Amino acid sequence: MESSSSALSRLSNLQRHLQPPHSNSKIRQGLVKLSPEVAEALSTGHPVVALESTIISHGMPYPKNLETAKEVEAIVRENGAVPATVAILDGVPCVGLSMGELERLATLGTKAQKTARRDIAHVVANRGNGATTVSATMFFASMVGIHVFVTGGIGGVHRHGEQTMDISSDLTELGRTPVAVISAGVKSILDIPRTLEYLETQGVCVAAYNTNEFPAFFTERSGCKVHCRVDTPDDCARLIDANLKLKLGTGTLIAVPIPKEHSASGGLIESAIQIALREARDKNITGNAETPFLLAKVNELTGGASLASNIALVKNNALVGAKIAVALAQLKEHSNRGDAE
Repeated sequence: MESSSSALSRLSNLQRHLQPPHSNSKIRQGLVKLSPEVAEALSTGHPVVALESTIISHGMPYPKNLETAKEVEAIVRENGAVPATVAILDGVPCVGLSMGELERLATLGTKAQKTARRDIAHVVANRGNGATTVSATMFFASMVGIHVFVTGGIGGVHRHGEQTMDISSDLTELGRTPVAVISAGVKSILDIPRTLEYLETQGVCVAAYNTNEFPAFFTERSGCKVHCRVDTPDDCARLIDANLKLKLGTGTLIAVPIPKEHSASGGLIESAIQIALREARDKNITGNAETPFLLAKVNELTGGASLASNIALVKNNALVGAKIAVALAQLKEHSNRGDAE
């Protein structure tokens, strides 16, 4: 059993570094555990893609969650990058999980705490198990020097957020952590126009991949235009590289539309969302419990169509994200070679 003084010491060390650092000194201090594969890739400049773990613990039931996690990691590898799934296990932040650790997280399911930035110190101090959300995954990715992160969809401003002030910490994290997030947009259970307004306020560059319109997670279109369009992994890499070199200190959101063949009926999804929102209000489900509840309810109401779409878009994002990470690594290598000359 760890003594209270030891736990407080570990917590104090972590809290001192809750701003993403510009070196890997925090890894040497033992605050974060890198898998051997991820450590080698980072040391040699090989492309690495960070992956969140809340989708494993809270996004779908076992064993579908484990199967999907393995398939997503395989897609990243097949396209030239190293996957780095992020989670906190027994109080230790891990970047890159072994198959055993991945299976453990999948079987834990919702027993693992859904961990955003605000929860990191608490989970670590209590030697708990935490599945990282977008904000926590971004924080740890930036800490170890990973610049590309793939997820399904980011959080945002909840519907009626102007009254509840329910705004995901994903948005403020994008405003202060220089990691590129590859997603299918904002989860469509949220208020997409207000989310985009909030990201603008945070100074976050929002780019759409092969389209001029921001995607709506389950569907290709939201009706909201974007000011930045990128059409290739090289375009994305140049955008990310410019952001890093200029030290803007903000993340970049690259929104990739769900493949057309997997796009759900907009009308069907919206109808299910409205029913789910009413039920959430009636049951007083709020805070970080609301999004998992809404997604599960929408999946139930659509006969599993929304979950199938969710898995398809995550896999597509992994494909695109891996290619972007490879292009960024090549750009950095070319730049370093030029500097050496």
